[in-house]
Amino acid sequence: MVKIKQELFITTSIIKMKFHLFLLLFFLLHFANAQNKMAFKSGEWFKYKLSYSGWFKAGEATVNLSEVNSNNKLLHAKMIGKSTGAVNLFFKVHDRYESYFYKKNILPNKFIRNINEGGYTKNIEILFDQKTQIAEVDDLKNNTTKDFSFKKNSQDMVSVFYYLRNFFSLKKLDDRNEMSIDMFFDSENYKLKIKYLSTEILNTNFGKIICYKIQPYVQSGRVFKKDESLTMWITADKNRIPIKIKADIIVGSIRIDLESFSNLNNPFEIKFD
Repeated sequence: MVKIKQELFITTSIIKMKFHLFLLLFFLLHFANAQNKMAFKSGEWFKYKLSYSGWFKAGEATVNLSEVNSNNKLLHAKMIGKSTGAVNLFFKVHDRYESYFYKKNILPNKFIRNINEGGYTKNIEILFDQKTQIAEVDDLKNNTTKDFSFKKNSQDMVSVFYYLRNFFSLKKLDDRNEMSIDMFFDSENYKLKIKYLSTEILNTNFGKIICYKIQPYVQSGRVFKKDESLTMWITADKNRIPIKIKADIIVGSIRIDLESFSNLNNPFEIKFD
């Protein structure tokens, strides 16, 4: 019983470091070859499960893409992350992230972050002016509004998922097999870096899938064992779907696995023996 309580405590501590960390990491780490056909379309939907040390289900996340309307040429992406099962007894989490971005260049127009993590809440909306490169950050919880400058072609933590799927190529990696992208989150500009490791055949519930194995650089210390603690596998087909994510933390590990999907824009490629 004591061991179970310890495991639950560790799990809730992990969730406390925010679902948005995991959402961000699997949103931004998609490689795609330059292609005329888009990697996604309106109606695309994914569902993921989050587990602790491969056995304790701790949460789930959904990713949904829809078209705002045919006139303003905006797409609307919505991500929901929440705790499940016994974790809710100790630390209930419900996070919502949304992005409105332009179809043509996949640059953000509006970003929403509305989270409730064990009673800690945050409700922020960001309006991006791509002409002036000014982001208006509205803190709805504290009723404040501030303007910040952002770098050209910066992404929010949701739009980057689609931007990288569609426009970036493995050929653009540097001599260290790395790439980086400018991001704007809450009120800060920063550069995120990821590294391509290899191409592997991954056994999944859907069958054998050819995947790119990649690794983002994370900050070691309080949560992660080292800077290279996070590893991801994304499909090597034209969809560039994140299939699996594994994070080695101070105690144990976290896994995120794709459970189901629908309405892909390209064939989902399964390798047959």
